[in-house]
Amino acid sequence: MLPFLKKKSEASAAPLVPHWHPNFRSFEKLPDIKVVRTAFFVTGASITVAVALLIFFGVQEWQLRGLRTQIADWQSQIDKNKPGSDQAVALYKKFQAEEARLIEIEAFLKSKPILSDLMIHIGQTLPTNMALDGLDFRDNGLMLRLTVRGTSDAALGYATNYLEQLRGDKRLATFDEFTITTSTRNPSTGRLAVEMFLRYRPAAGAPAKKS
Repeated sequence: MLPFLKKKSEASAAPLVPHWHPNFRSFEKLPDIKVVRTAFFVTGASITVAVALLIFFGVQEWQLRGLRTQIADWQSQIDKNKPGSDQAVALYKKFQAEEARLIEIEAFLKSKPILSDLMIHIGQTLPTNMALDGLDFRDNGLMLRLTVRGTSDAALGYATNYLEQLRGDKRLATFDEFTITTSTRNPSTGRLAVEMFLRYRPAAGAPAKKS
């Protein structure tokens, strides 16, 4: 009795082995049951990149077109204003030339002594044996016409001494050259007629005149 029960217990405790059967399914031929396919994402990404590039280049082209339009407007305005600008430049150059002439004239006038003051000063510096017959203002200097009493040699000496006196006169600093141009005896009066020329000093920066 016991041995029989023992065999039955061993038989029920043995593991159950599933029945074997072959798997004939072809996974390559089975339908794709994915809800969203991978190709959709690839296609969507490509379209997005293409649209972004198209928008980028479109914006760039629009900006370039706007710049071309502005440049064309500016050039048109430049061409329109060019005649007036050229005329203004020509007038400005003419004004500069006139201004330079006025400055030169003003400097020339300032470098010249006042006639009345000069006549008074020369009259005050004349020796007692000399008389001032006339003053001749010229572009390059002053001519003095004098009458000197005395013999020919003495009168010429008086004139030479007076010329040296004028050369050292600080109030005549506008002159740089003092010369006796003529000296002739007046037969009717017996006096010596002398002409002295005082040449103006050249203005600063002015080119020296060739003799």
